[in-house]
Formats: sequence, structure tokens, C-alpha cells
Amino acid sequence: MVSINEADSAANNPRTFSEDIRSVSLTPSANNADFVDEASIRSEKGPIVNEGIPVSQGQVHATRRRRIWFQTTFSHVLELFERPDPRNKLKNPIGLLKLTPRQAFTFSVACLGWMVDSLDFFCVTMTTTELAEAFDKEPSDITSAITVTLMLRPIGALLFGIIADRYGRRIPLIVNLSLFTVIELASGFAQNLETFIGLRAIYGILMGGEWGLGNSLAMEVLPVESRGIFSGILQMSYSLGNLVAAMLYYAIVPNLNWRALYWISIIPAAITIVMSLFLKESEAWKQSRHQQRNSARTYYQVVVDMLKQHWIRCIYAVIFMAAMNFLSHGSQDLYPTFLKKQHGFLPAQATVGTVVGNLGAIVGGIFFGYISEYLGRRRTIVICAVIGACFVPLWILPNSFGVLLAGAFFIQVFVQGAWGVIPAYLAEISPDNFRATFPGLSYQLGNLISASASQIEATMGEKNPLPELRDGETVPNYGRVQGILIGIIFCCVLVLAVFGREEKGKQFEVKKKPDDDD
Repeated sequence: MVSINEADSAANNPRTFSEDIRSVSLTPSANNADFVDEASIRSEKGPIVNEGIPVSQGQVHATRRRRIWFQTTFSHVLELFERPDPRNKLKNPIGLLKLTPRQAFTFSVACLGWMVDSLDFFCVTMTTTELAEAFDKEPSDITSAITVTLMLRPIGALLFGIIADRYGRRIPLIVNLSLFTVIELASGFAQNLETFIGLRAIYGILMGGEWGLGNSLAMEVLPVESRGIFSGILQMSYSLGNLVAAMLYYAIVPNLNWRALYWISIIPAAITIVMSLFLKESEAWKQSRHQQRNSARTYYQVVVDMLKQHWIRCIYAVIFMAAMNFLSHGSQDLYPTFLKKQHGFLPAQATVGTVVGNLGAIVGGIFFGYISEYLGRRRTIVICAVIGACFVPLWILPNSFGVLLAGAFFIQVFVQGAWGVIPAYLAEISPDNFRATFPGLSYQLGNLISASASQIEATMGEKNPLPELRDGETVPNYGRVQGILIGIIFCCVLVLAVFGREEKGKQFEVKKKPDDDD
């Protein structure tokens, strides 16, 4: 709920209308709802004059109500274009990286969990060409496995999110990591596309649950002032997983085969499972769980009340994450195939392109995550969207391998720069009792909407080939489709970030116990 506090100095002191409006200050109330209580804007003060001409009290009320509605609805948009608060200084990043042993260990497990999820996911995108040859299919048929994975992730986000919010994050995380390790191993034994897609469907459910678990664990234990830079580091674990997948592909597939890539990639997951056995629940979750147990309301009633109070926020988060996921998957998933099929580069060169792009992603995610503590979450995303759109031509138009590498680097700096803000942003706008469910489910519902990104690019590229033939065969024009899609999505992200809200610096727990730093 947005409250209106009128700071009138005297009951009968005539004022101009602009002065009256300036006396209205907007402050977020404790329950953080998304609506304005019209009853709170009624004036109880004396006569107001507009440019020296007295107006009726009814006219004043109506005009003030419209002005105050505009301020409460769009003030956050106007704030986006103001200078950052000069009191909010950029802090030394080295100092922000200092954590207690418990904080560092918990954050490391969250990062590793997201990295191994990403590693498994990108094993499919790296081996799209090899899978198509092994199963005698087109690359667009193989990308259906990616689509299925993305479509089923919301189920995992909802299932594991509810369990984590009610019973803790630790056990669900261990179960999640253990199950998808088994699925990854089994994927290497698939003998046909149908079996492979079935396994990736199960994996999609598990992948959907992991992000919400890891993100809530990490954000709840981190210091508030360090949340931005660690948000970038956490999300860049996804790019690190992509980078590791590319390196393993380069080392394993040419020398063994694509199946060995899936078998060997379970090693990091096994290490993460062992580490997660030593995790502790966060104080923020313990406090939230204590409040739930002492409440007379059932969990169902809590959910219904949250949806009634924050339904606009929920819808916005899903739409925003759909745009962000289109941006990420549209710029990454088909890129190795684009280099190999459209430009005819060797698999090793495609691997180099992926590595360079992910290096840019890691740099951008960490840098812009850090900068968001000064600029704000939304302003940082807007900057990334505007500058990133300018690099789309460099990313897809050149024929030179070196220039394409430069484009891949810079496009990912800004794509993943925007993504580096997301873990902190979603955690901060999340209702207190749903910090595992809300971020994870909105993220994965956005993934569901964007699930067809790579398949759209592959299918449209194959249906609209390049005019010239290569060895008597048509060549898909993946680059043009990717460029158009990403250009549109950058614009969508820009608009959604401008009209969104943020709660940077939100506290997740009321007080700490003396042994928190153990």
C-alpha cells in the first residue's frame, strides 16, 4: 500500500495549488501493496487558491486526487530519470566482497548449484549438431528438447518453492541436485530423440526448482550493501556453466563423443551435493517460519492474501522475466549453431565464440551488479538495454570470425549485465513469506513464455535461407532472425524496466543472533 502523508503547516494558510502538491510526500508503507487508498488523499485543511483565484473544495479534491494518483502511480518512473542520490556513494568492491565464513560457504553452494544446472543445460545447445546427426534429425528438431526443458521449469519452481518456503531450503536443494545428476547421466545413454526429450523434460522440472532455492539461500545471508555485486556473481554462475560446457565440449566431443560430455559433466554436481550437506538455514527463513507457525491463518490463506495484495506485482514479474529470458536464450542458445551452420566455422571455432561471449557475460554481470548498488536496479537494466541494442549489428552481420567474436563479447556484456541485477531485484520485490517461490516461479514462468526462443530462431532461419548455396545446399539465415528478435526484446526490456518498481536495500530479517558469524 502506498500511503500519502500531507505536510501542511497551518490549517487556514492560503496556498497555491503547486505548493499544496509539493507538500505531499510519497513513502512506501510497511505492507508494500501496489495500490493507493483514495480515502487517504482527502484534504482536511483550509481554503486553497489556484493562481490567486479561490476554487471550491470539491474542485480541489478532484484535482488533487488526479495529481496525487499520477504521482503515486508514476513517481517511480520519473525517479528513474533523476540523478542518483548523492548520499549513495559507490563503495570499494573489495570491501563489499568480504563475507563471514558461513556467508561465503552458503553463497558458494548457491553459485555452484546454478553453475552445474547451466552446464547441464548448455550441453544440449553445444551438441545440437551432433545430436541431429546421431538421431538423424534437423537441428530444429533437437531444439525441441530445449523448448521442453524451458516449458517444464515452472512446475519445478512451484513445487520446490512451496516446499522451501514452508520447510527450509537445504533438504529440497540436496534432493534437487541429486535427481538432476541422475538425469544428466541417463541423457548420455539415450538412443533416440524421443527418449532424450523425455529425460530433458524431467530435467526441466528439476532445473526450475534449483534457481529459486539457490537464490533465496544466497540473498538471505548476504549483507544488504553487498547484495548487488553478489547478485551479479550469482547470476554469472549461469554464464560460467556455459563457459565450462564449451570447454568440456572442446576437450571431450572431438576426442570421444557427445555421450561422454554428459557423463563427465556430473562431476561438478556431485561435488555440490556433498557441500550442500553442510548448509544451514538462513535467519530470515527461520523468522518467517516462526511467524507462520504463530499465525492462526493457514498456508492457503497466506497465499490468497498475498495474491490479493500483490497480484499486479506478480503479473509484472512474470512478464518482465519473459522478456529477460527471451533476451538470454535468444542470444545464446542457437549461437554455436549459427557459427557452424551459417558461417561454416569449425566446432572448435564455435567453442571459442561461446567462450568469448561468456567472458563478456561474466564481466558484464559482475560489473553492472556492482553498479546497481549506486544507480539502482532498474536504471542499470535500462542502461544495459539501450547500449546492448547498439551492438546487435556487430553481433550478427560480420563475416570475419574476429569481428564476430567482438560482437559476441559486447552483446553478452549488456545482456548478462542486465541479468546480473535480477537475483537481487526479484528477491527484494518478493513478499516476505515467498522468497523462494516468488522469484523462482516468476523466473520460470517467464522461461515458459520464452521457451520457444531458440526453436523460433532455428525454424525461421531454415525457412528463410541465405540467397547463395553452399556445396549445393541451402544455408539457414539464423543471424537475421536472431538480430530482429534480440532488437525487439531489448526494447521490451527497456519499457518494462522503466515502468517497474524496486525496493533496493530491503531488509530480509529483523535482527541477527550472536552466532550468525560462525
